[in-house]
Amino acid sequence: MVEPIVTAGGFDLEDLSITRVGRKHLLRIAVDSDEGVDLDKVAELSRSISTALDKAEAEGDELIAGEYELEVGSPGVSRPLTLPRHWRRNRSRLVKVKVAGREVTGRIIAADDAGVTLDVDGTKTKHVYTDLGPGKVEVELKRLAELPDPEDEATDEDDDEEEGEDGA
Repeated sequence: MVEPIVTAGGFDLEDLSITRVGRKHLLRIAVDSDEGVDLDKVAELSRSISTALDKAEAEGDELIAGEYELEVGSPGVSRPLTLPRHWRRNRSRLVKVKVAGREVTGRIIAADDAGVTLDVDGTKTKHVYTDLGPGKVEVELKRLAELPDPEDEATDEDDDEEEGEDGA
């Protein structure tokens, strides 16, 4: 019931789990797309799923016995990269993966339906997915340092405004 709604919303269903939390159930749904996960679209998707579940219950199809809490979100960086779309969506990210039984850390350069190209210490190598174990995205705090400083951007904007005022 959930997958057609997720697909119609432009997402891939990555995971669905139902766990008991006290007297309630927790229905956790992870979705992803090539465009990323937009909070407004996820909220809309959550409402659509909730409406469908409520309608099914009203029609006598109790899919989840009793009360439930619905969580819809993205799988996050902890999700293992196992499908071609997972690798494609993480282009430019640093990953750790077993290649032929050896653990390798490299940056995803390209990914298609056949395999992935990794840059490992400056050497680019192509691997078919069947030779890879599940990949794991490595969180890189140093890449944050490469982003422009917001204070510098504000200063640049202030300078532009001042120049405009002087010329007026």
